[in-house]
Amino acid sequence: MIRLVFRASYLFAFTALLASPPLSSQGPSASDTLPIDPAVTIGTLDNGLRFYIRENSRPEERAELRLVVNAGAVLEDDDQRGLAHLVEHMAFNGTANFEKQDLIDYLESIGMEFGPSINAFTSQDETVYMLRVPTDDPEIVATAFQILEDWAHQLTFDPEEIDKERGVVVEEWRGGRGANARMRDQQFPVIFKDSRYAERLVIGTREILETFPHEALIRFYRDWYRPDLMAVVAVGDFDAAVVEGLIRQHFSGIPTHPDPRPREIFPVPPHAETLFAIATDPEATDNQVAILYKQPPRVTKTLGAYRQLLVENLYNSMLSNRFFELSREPEPPFAFAGSGQGRMVSSAEIYQLFALVQEGGIVKGMESLLTEAERVARHGFTATELEREKADFLRSMESAYAERENQESARYASEYLNHFLEEEPIPGIEVEYGATQMLLPGITVDEVNQVAREWLVDENRVVIVNAPEKEGLAIPSASELEAIFGAVDASEIEPYVDTSTEAPLLPVEPSPSPVVREEVAEDLGLTEWELANGVRVLLKPTDFKDDEILFRSYSPGGYSLSELDDHLSASFASTVVSGGGVGEFTLVDLKKKLAGKAAAVSPSIGELTEGLSGSASPKDVETMFQLIYLYFTAPRRDEAALTTFRNQMTAFLANRSASPFTAFSDTISVTMSQGHPRARPITAEALGEIDLDAAFAFYRDRFADAGDFTFVFVGAFELDGIRPLVEKYLGGLPSIGRQESWIDLGIDPPTGVIEKSVRKGLEPQSQTVIIFTGPFDYTAENRVGMRALASVLDIRLREILREDLGGTYGVQVNGGYEKYPDSEYTFSIVFGSDPDRVDELVGVVFQEIERLKAEGPTAEDVDKVKEAERRSRETNLEENRWWVAQLALADEYGTDPRLLLDPTFLETVTVESVQERAQRYLRTGNFVRVSLFPETE
Repeated sequence: MIRLVFRASYLFAFTALLASPPLSSQGPSASDTLPIDPAVTIGTLDNGLRFYIRENSRPEERAELRLVVNAGAVLEDDDQRGLAHLVEHMAFNGTANFEKQDLIDYLESIGMEFGPSINAFTSQDETVYMLRVPTDDPEIVATAFQILEDWAHQLTFDPEEIDKERGVVVEEWRGGRGANARMRDQQFPVIFKDSRYAERLVIGTREILETFPHEALIRFYRDWYRPDLMAVVAVGDFDAAVVEGLIRQHFSGIPTHPDPRPREIFPVPPHAETLFAIATDPEATDNQVAILYKQPPRVTKTLGAYRQLLVENLYNSMLSNRFFELSREPEPPFAFAGSGQGRMVSSAEIYQLFALVQEGGIVKGMESLLTEAERVARHGFTATELEREKADFLRSMESAYAERENQESARYASEYLNHFLEEEPIPGIEVEYGATQMLLPGITVDEVNQVAREWLVDENRVVIVNAPEKEGLAIPSASELEAIFGAVDASEIEPYVDTSTEAPLLPVEPSPSPVVREEVAEDLGLTEWELANGVRVLLKPTDFKDDEILFRSYSPGGYSLSELDDHLSASFASTVVSGGGVGEFTLVDLKKKLAGKAAAVSPSIGELTEGLSGSASPKDVETMFQLIYLYFTAPRRDEAALTTFRNQMTAFLANRSASPFTAFSDTISVTMSQGHPRARPITAEALGEIDLDAAFAFYRDRFADAGDFTFVFVGAFELDGIRPLVEKYLGGLPSIGRQESWIDLGIDPPTGVIEKSVRKGLEPQSQTVIIFTGPFDYTAENRVGMRALASVLDIRLREILREDLGGTYGVQVNGGYEKYPDSEYTFSIVFGSDPDRVDELVGVVFQEIERLKAEGPTAEDVDKVKEAERRSRETNLEENRWWVAQLALADEYGTDPRLLLDPTFLETVTVESVQERAQRYLRTGNFVRVSLFPETE
């Protein structure tokens, strides 16, 4: 419904308050202004452009650059609706220094990719351009700032390029249509009643997009892209003085506007009555209810305002925890619910209670939301709730402080962007952590309770309902919903009773077993231990992050070992069983028990393997090991957990078939599996097949023998420190000496050419997927080659289908591969389009495939792909998550993990090798094509 950026996002950047002189001579005062983090340089050029610069080495040899324009769709004139967004598109279609596609060609040539490295977005209030560039070459950095300057005031708006991009944005509009868009069209005029925001959607209108004169587009750019409305943000591994020089060089000369239009702030007017925005749609899949309380915007500039922010975050988290408890009841009022507050648009904030409910559950869900909020307003939270939430909050701040030297540049760039646009505070983690330590203990239950009394008001309130439009489903009227407020106000509401157990997490200590074998691969920094019970452990200590340890484990088997009649019970066993908690703790009790701990473990059962994964702070790593032990040895059989799971899944699945994209994806799934009964799409009706006894028995069996499990640990630990925990908790796991593996279920793709059309949907939109499959020799060279082929074709199809033909908003080309159960590849091409152009665009796709097979790619495209792969590898090698995933996969598939350090395979990618792989993998006599068309076609 509305994208909310909750104010909790502020909370990662305060000890300077304690370590440096006090903010006033009598000590810190609520009126003291929050300082600016000294690590960031902020300046303003004579023409009004502001800049933010910070040196930061995560990731190494990279910089995050932003051009922020304080102008968005709300500023459009009546003949410009949708053109703020189209200006953003035109930034990539010709500037003073980069003709037409030259800018994209250059960025791709230095290893940048759309999405991760090159991106932009337009909202109702602002437009932001984002680059991630390498900093190991000064010329690249200098060129990046030239690009930002070009975007700021030197777009060329070539008439031919405008008309091409017109088609691209129309396709973006087309792809965004559907049930959610139609319901939004009904609800925005209510949410933003009497406000300009109600009629300024970012995508605009199709009529204007198809007919606007070029002058209207250029007028928006000339009016609003001006230095007094702009900021440049630069964070990265560079010399700040050099970057400041580049900013001054490129942006000081941008002239001020001779007659600037006022940058008006458009209000969201208050209203005394409660408004209702009830929208239904025949293609809607969810039942949702939300109560919005519109609030004036605030700025957190003082220590007192920051303290109030802490109070409000505690309130939202504790109320959301109560909602979580309700969702775990046997007959819950909702599948999911929450409480949150944040900026709605530049002139308004919003407090929101929201819930996803079961079909027919709108009234019950709304009543429950209001009752729990009213329970807090009348009786308040308990001291134990507040104690737990403070512990969790402080622990998260401790973790952020511990990682202060390892924060990603993109995170700082986001902070500075929000400081420019919304005056969000940027005191720095040292100040914020110190202030939290100082302020949090003094916050009382009464203060937190006061938030409910202040926020739950009668004015400026909007009730939103989204629901399917279907025969037999009664949707409550506005008068019925309004009556709920009075009914809750008049009801007797008992105080909340906080129940928890003081039992130890692990009542019985495991019997350890020692390491009996050790191997060290020094070049990888990898140590392997084998324990006496057969458990294998791979350990890679790193210094990428100071407060992060990740692990992943696997064992062969998975639900492939289940009987067909028990397939659903087996495939959902880990979800159902873990939903019951562990040991003596229900899931709710476990959440309470772990308050203040940074440790999490999650079991899973896939088709071929079962295992666990998780994370911990070094401070809480023993808790993580205890959870591992418990998920093996003490899962809880909980009937209520299965009921909860069914209720939640039913809420998600009850109307999934109403969506045309569900029919599309189900057709693909059934076609690719040749109707295999184990690959059938899940339905709400099928949930009844899940049997708790069967699920629990299968889970216990899969985790009965740890002797064939392999664990991979990566992160901030030392071998000597973690060894006693490994021997105690992993060495104490049961081992019965089974010899087993997975079973090939025979879920194989079809052969030959299969083409299907799915006709469903009200909007004039289509989606097409083309999938090639076949055998694959699982070598490092082939894996790199497959990724290269996909990237080359992705570039070419984007240039042709999007840029040249204006036929689609985007094309996704993916080349995947697997070794088990069969070594095979899956190569897919996906795009959306006008239904009338599907055959044309499919024809172009196959023409390009044949051209690639006959002529090969250009050397330039191959170089782009190789550079992107090389640059991606540079950052991956510094990421714990990448290492834990790759080491586990290499071990499971029996490949040499040393290949992860070998860059030479990239050199095997050539024009000839890409051409050969196109001939080998893109066999036009063996593919599946499925296209979605609207029902009216």
